[in-house]
Amino acid sequence: MADENADIESTVEDEDESSDDPDLQLELNVFRAQWMSELKPSSGASGTSNRLLQAKGLRKAQEIAREEKATELFLRAAQEEQNGAVYEAIKFYRMAMQLVPDIEFKINYSRPPDADRGGGNYMEDSDADGEIEDLLAYFEQQLSVEGSFPKICTPEVEMTQVHISALPREILMYIFRWVVSSDLDMRALEQLSLVCRGFYICARDPEIWRLACLRVWGRKCTKLVPFTSWREMFLQRPRVRFDGVYISKTSYIRQGEESLDGFYRAWHHVEYYRYLRFFPDGHVIMLTTPEEPLSVVPRLRTRNTRMDSVLLGHFRLSQETGNQTKVFAVVCKKKDEKATDFQRNRFCRRNPAPEAEHSFHVGLALSSGGHQSFSKLVWIHHSCHITYKLTGETVITTFDLDRMYTPFFFARVKSYTAFSEQPL
Repeated sequence: MADENADIESTVEDEDESSDDPDLQLELNVFRAQWMSELKPSSGASGTSNRLLQAKGLRKAQEIAREEKATELFLRAAQEEQNGAVYEAIKFYRMAMQLVPDIEFKINYSRPPDADRGGGNYMEDSDADGEIEDLLAYFEQQLSVEGSFPKICTPEVEMTQVHISALPREILMYIFRWVVSSDLDMRALEQLSLVCRGFYICARDPEIWRLACLRVWGRKCTKLVPFTSWREMFLQRPRVRFDGVYISKTSYIRQGEESLDGFYRAWHHVEYYRYLRFFPDGHVIMLTTPEEPLSVVPRLRTRNTRMDSVLLGHFRLSQETGNQTKVFAVVCKKKDEKATDFQRNRFCRRNPAPEAEHSFHVGLALSSGGHQSFSKLVWIHHSCHITYKLTGETVITTFDLDRMYTPFFFARVKSYTAFSEQPL
């Protein structure tokens, strides 16, 4: 009994001494817990399997940590290479490949690295909201890092049929030209760019925007100056719009005839519309009618309209030194030779009226109205030219631009670009 009491007192004294050192106490508790787990009754097979699972989990965690570190270093190297620091890029590439030799095939490029890690500057974070300034360059860099022959896009879910990403890029660009079509539906192209990063890159292809600029300005857009890209020129340079119609509404009050008894005189409220429809190939349609836009606009989709009072012609854009863009158009009535022959045979006159051609010259100043760009046309000139075929003489009558010449305002019509007849 005396020996047991002495052992207990020595154990208490050891515990008191060890309690003074917290690190020693922690190590002691860990040792006791491990020792007790080993003393628990268990079969040899289960104990061995548990130790194997623990070792395997530890190795898996180490591999994940090593791969994450290698990913950060590899993306950091790609960023340094893009900035021109080749020496620094080689250093980070070597460090990444020392950790994981095939790290370039294991990186998930669709998921950008965290900003607080070593490769955080791989993304452009100059804006306070974390937005990327040059999204096109960022997407192109992602595709270039993925491999020598990257795909434009990848399917989100598994598919049994052929995905559009299997098509060559030349075929995809031809499809995009059909989306833009000969009507220059650039709005549809911008909406298509929202599908994925590959479509975004295709929608920013300079050749598509260069062809669109050539259709609008012709030989006057051979140089980009002062713009930085063809897309910027198309969006910012003043031009008429083709995806709708310009409408001008005029109303006035006219005095009528006096009644038979002389007690009152009628007043009439007159209201009519002018329509201007521009086409990318330089044609224009002009129509003056009392009919409302709901019934007229659908019939102005193409130049082959059957309305008798419509005027057909051509237009051109003129940009002066004051940076003011003007639109000049010459329109005339459709020629109906069959009706002319019929009238000539039915009414035989001894002194027929001299044959003459009537054409109307229109000048408009292009400006922006409201939230839409290039949506307002203001009258600056209107005249009628009558050319007699017999003598070749031309008589010009210039109209005074009074309050009856109200400005045109643009109205977008979705049905005008709903179908593509020809590619860009």
